[in-house]
Amino acid sequence: MASPPSASSNTTDTSAGTLVLHTSNEYFNIDDILASQQRVPCSFELPVYRLGYLNPNSTDEHLAVGTKMDLPFWLARALCTRRRKIVAVEPPKAYREAQREIISADASVVDLQKLGPYYYSLGMKLLCFEDIERAALATSLLETFLRRFRGIMDSSQHAFRQDINTLCSRLDEHERQLFQIGQSAVSEFERWEKGKSSKITMSGAIQNNKKRKRELEE
Repeated sequence: MASPPSASSNTTDTSAGTLVLHTSNEYFNIDDILASQQRVPCSFELPVYRLGYLNPNSTDEHLAVGTKMDLPFWLARALCTRRRKIVAVEPPKAYREAQREIISADASVVDLQKLGPYYYSLGMKLLCFEDIERAALATSLLETFLRRFRGIMDSSQHAFRQDINTLCSRLDEHERQLFQIGQSAVSEFERWEKGKSSKITMSGAIQNNKKRKRELEE
């Protein structure tokens, strides 16, 4: 994660007890759609004519060079590529150095849901922009996840005796998926202990891997 991700995405089946984390656009994935809707600060480097009405802070007919607006990620990505750079993209406040230092001090107590419900997904997507400190951001995302992982899994093991809403209130959406996976694992283990689960089934990750191999062969 220390370098920008490739165009492929890490996709597995949540129902099978594995985490889904998309690093590229997934047309039919609702989490990816919602993550792509998150807004990022942009500054126009070229004039855009007859679209001034998009800027609520101006009455001008056109969008002038230097106009600052918060645009959805999917639009910012289309306007800022290697071939054309209509806007320059800045990292949202949640991903800037000051906030990264706060998270680094004690990641376990940070309210990621408040910083952004798709904190990890949007952070991974931001790595495609050259204007952003990609190496530092990638390292911060990885370290934040690793420092929070154990606490999330420990909480999920005792969730049946606590208020789940309270436990999940500070988690981003992917951490909530991870929490649910931990709960499912405990439930399945208890079923196995009671002799209610005797059928051995193939892991969902292995099933997906075999499916991808078949598709490539075809």
